[in-house]
Amino acid sequence: MARILIVDDSPPQLLGIQRIVEKLGHEPLTAEDGAAGVELARSALPDLILMDVVMPNLNGFQATRTLSRDPATRDIPVVLVTTKDQETDRTWGLRQGARAYLTKPFAEPELAEVIERLLAERTAPPAGA
Repeated sequence: MARILIVDDSPPQLLGIQRIVEKLGHEPLTAEDGAAGVELARSALPDLILMDVVMPNLNGFQATRTLSRDPATRDIPVVLVTTKDQETDRTWGLRQGARAYLTKPFAEPELAEVIERLLAERTAPPAGA
């Protein structure tokens, strides 16, 4: 079971994603804005982070950049899960350090596939080991 941090300022979105994470057998942690998400990521060191983009205090792009530059959190995969559907947003998010980008609304199997793939990559032995 992995610990997955969900960062989203929309209570219905947060609950919906939390239910999917639980259904997959993982432990959800939640934060309601980017600043709280960064703080919780630093203290809890989750296995994966699902990050909204449009949030108060610190948006998802800023929070992802902060986490990807911090030695304590830079190896935690971040998935941006957002309504921002422009290719420039996707490119910018990946440049900030996100490992994947999902546009809302998403299909549950799509989110499940990304979660399981990134968790498997994180626990796989390094190539040549």
